[in-house]
Amino acid sequence: MNDVPTYALYGEQIGVRQHEWLHWETIQSRSRLHGYTIAPHRHEHLFQILSLTGGSGRVFLDGAEFVLQPPVIVLVPAMTVHGYRFSDDVEGVVVTLMQRDAADRIGRVSAGVLEHAVAAPMAALDDLVVEADRFGAWHDEAMLARLTLLLVALQRSRNLPGSLGIAAARSKRHADLFRDLVEQRFREMRSIADYAVAIGISQTHLNRVSRQALGASPLAVVERRIALEARRQLMFSTLTIKQIGSGLGYDDPAYFTRFIRRVLGVSPSEFRNGRRG
Repeated sequence: MNDVPTYALYGEQIGVRQHEWLHWETIQSRSRLHGYTIAPHRHEHLFQILSLTGGSGRVFLDGAEFVLQPPVIVLVPAMTVHGYRFSDDVEGVVVTLMQRDAADRIGRVSAGVLEHAVAAPMAALDDLVVEADRFGAWHDEAMLARLTLLLVALQRSRNLPGSLGIAAARSKRHADLFRDLVEQRFREMRSIADYAVAIGISQTHLNRVSRQALGASPLAVVERRIALEARRQLMFSTLTIKQIGSGLGYDDPAYFTRFIRRVLGVSPSEFRNGRRG
């Protein structure tokens, strides 16, 4: 973490400017200065809310990557390492406030991306920005009230389906990597531990994400893919059962027959002859 720069706002070292408790600016105004690429960095005490309403982009949150298509909101609590790449037609705003102000109202806020039901928080964000530029009687009270309404709208939105946090994004990415690797290696790779090593996670974590994202244990996912290929070969190829088993990594025909009987409910020859389990 020591190599990740810690800024007040991006590109501004802490202490360069004196901040009020809330700051807002368009995404275009700052990202344009940096070629629409904001390198990974973090803020020590600031909580940021990015609302993307036009263009597109990607955000990196503590190692997880999200594609941003409007309308979408990104939540970045203090000390979260984050970076962006935007299209040059990007539109939207970034609101920055003190982490303690968010925590005082709604408790701990975790990083994440809100992709669904964002109309209410975006409207609340617009109201807050309008009030921020309107000075007059009861301004501070109105700002705090609008901030509370915004934070409540964000929490309500993130509790709906489609809002991904960092942990969920990582789990999905690991599950996708596992599924792709199974597709590539199911003929020769049987060990779940080997799959976990190839993905770069523990076997326990692989078991958890496979069950959550794919609805089955890693072994069941591998065996389902083998069984699918075996069915195809038995039904549509002229290869012998021994050749099919060997091509799927079963050099022992008896072991292949036992596997097929277990997963299909019948022997390979019975399946080929039209008897289905």
